[in-house]
Amino acid sequence: MTTTRFAPSPTGYIHVGNLRAALFNYLIARKAGGTFILRLDDTDQERSKQEYVDGIMRDLEWLGLIWDRIERQSDRLDRYAEAAADLRAKGRFYECFETPTELDLKRKKQRNMGKPPVYDRASLNLTEAEREKLRAEGRDGYWRFQLDLERIEWTDGIMGDISIDAASVSDPVLIRADGQVLYTFASSVDDVDMGVTHIVRGADHVTNTATQIQIMKALGGTPPEFAHHSLLTGAQGEGLSKRLGTMSLRDLRAQGIVPEALLSLMARLGSSQPVELRASLDEIAEGFELSQFGAAPTKFDVADLFPLTQKHNQSLPFEAVRDRIAALGVPGEIAEQFWSVASKNITILDDLAGWWALCRDGAEPVIAPEDAEFVAQAMALLPPLPFTSSTWSEWTSAVKEATGRKGKALFMPLRHALTGQQHGPEMAELMPLLQKVRAKK
Repeated sequence: MTTTRFAPSPTGYIHVGNLRAALFNYLIARKAGGTFILRLDDTDQERSKQEYVDGIMRDLEWLGLIWDRIERQSDRLDRYAEAAADLRAKGRFYECFETPTELDLKRKKQRNMGKPPVYDRASLNLTEAEREKLRAEGRDGYWRFQLDLERIEWTDGIMGDISIDAASVSDPVLIRADGQVLYTFASSVDDVDMGVTHIVRGADHVTNTATQIQIMKALGGTPPEFAHHSLLTGAQGEGLSKRLGTMSLRDLRAQGIVPEALLSLMARLGSSQPVELRASLDEIAEGFELSQFGAAPTKFDVADLFPLTQKHNQSLPFEAVRDRIAALGVPGEIAEQFWSVASKNITILDDLAGWWALCRDGAEPVIAPEDAEFVAQAMALLPPLPFTSSTWSEWTSAVKEATGRKGKALFMPLRHALTGQQHGPEMAELMPLLQKVRAKK
């Protein structure tokens, strides 16, 4: 069975960069009728927080990316200790004692000599007596995985054939001196134990993938099929920061972006397919193929989400917004008419509040000095409330006859006087909704 996973660390909120991994893995599982696992990579107990766990789950539910089961790495620490003991017994785990300063000096020397900054395995050949001496000096040991120095190869679902020389990569640290199990190890154990068959993640994980393939094989497991999607950049090609607030899903939601817009963009961005608004995840899944994505960095512009959001919101039936419009205080007898008029002039649903405020309270008139006399004459001809669908036509005809103005010179000053805006709904449709007019006669 096809099994995928989304494995965020609950040390922050989901942002657009890691949303792609969540969406791609979800779509692969759903298209195959398989299992989608939400796995919380929370071995970093100091930085992992329940508020982020709650936020991750809330964001995924908002998007409709519902998991089949949830796993927590913090519940599996005994399993990692067991796997570590297995690798020690197989001679693939070795204890190291260098300090961060010593390691940094080694890397600097290697770079100065024109060599890659790869760990020299100095701790691999320590005798037990030498290890005991280092411990007696107060050094805490940490554990590395001994890579087989061969080429690590796989066919990537996006990037194609990949081959990495393990000799160009340091033996990865899998357990820190304080006992914390690191991502590279815990993730490998989990993916084997949970039968994960496909993993899609960012291109920045390619080297991790190479080392994890060897770790999984050493554990007796079969590595899944890997695919590495392109990394997102800003609209100008700048790097995206995980801490950039406007890129978190919770902040996009607060800006009024709808799930359909975000999913439709993310499911096509960086692919050969055009971005088109889709109404559901089922529609998105129909055309989803990893092979259509490229590996080059992909530009993401938050501004692209607003036209998609606008298109979605403007297509909503009245029933979908009935409660929101009622909460604004729009009388029930004109609520549907209000939606019909206002919906054509909104981007996010919060824009409805401004249109109702205009209808309810009237707008501060905007009158150019050269139009002041004309507007005063026109307002004297405005019939009393309530207005009807024919009021605009009848009123402008009367003003035209009285003043001789016509076309834009007639209509625009009157729109400005009644709405304070240059653009908006058709005035014939808007006027029956006006509860008050603030322009003075």
